[in-house]
Formats: sequence, structure tokens, C-alpha cells
Amino acid sequence: MKTLTEELLKTHLHGNMQVFRHHIYEYQKGLRHLILHTTSQCFEDEIISLLEKKRIDYLIQPASGKKINVFFGDRRCIEVLNRIGRKNLSRFTDEEDFILGIMLGYDRLKQCERYLERKNKNGIIEPLVG
Repeated sequence: MKTLTEELLKTHLHGNMQVFRHHIYEYQKGLRHLILHTTSQCFEDEIISLLEKKRIDYLIQPASGKKINVFFGDRRCIEVLNRIGRKNLSRFTDEEDFILGIMLGYDRLKQCERYLERKNKNGIIEPLVG
């Protein structure tokens, strides 16, 4: 008999791959050009197999602990990431972080705000003088 913990883990793992498959759907329908999916390393082989079967360009980078960041989408977006360098997201410069956010389709104004907050060490965004 399976324990409650095993059942919860199985449900969580199944849900994670459902989200990944939905990300593939969004890419294939043209809703997004680049997707970032963070998941457990245990899914890496399955993810690579799916992406290669569908001929989708990808880049996998280590994240924290036993997790990986899976970037996939348009080959031009993946090439930009390759040129930025294969490094942990926490090591991105403010400019690289901004570019990635825009490429992932995050809200432009929020990305601008995030960039300005990162650049301004005390977190206060000073108004531009015209």
C-alpha cells in the first residue's frame, strides 16, 4: 500500500510535467517565443526527449539544489541566452536580467521598475529630470 507521502509526490510530479506540456503548447501556438520551466533534475531526460522529438531548441542550466532551469523556444532566443553565458540566474547582471524578463514576455513596465530598483542600491526610483 502506498503511503500518503508517496501519493502526494506522485501527484506533484505528474502536475509538474502537465505544466511543462502546457508550456510546449503555448510555444507551439505562438503565444510565447521563450519559456523558462524550473523543475527537478529527475525530469531532465524526459524533458530533453520531448523537446528533441518536437524539434524545439532548448538550454538547460543548473538551478538551486537538485533543480534545473529549462529554457526552450525560438532558436534566436536560445542563441541570445547562449551568448549571455551559461550561468545561474542569480549571477545575471542587471542588464541581462532585464533582457531575459523581456524575452520571457514579462510586463515591460514591471521589468523597467525591477531594473531601476536593482540599479539603485537603496531601492528608491528617482524621477527622471527632463
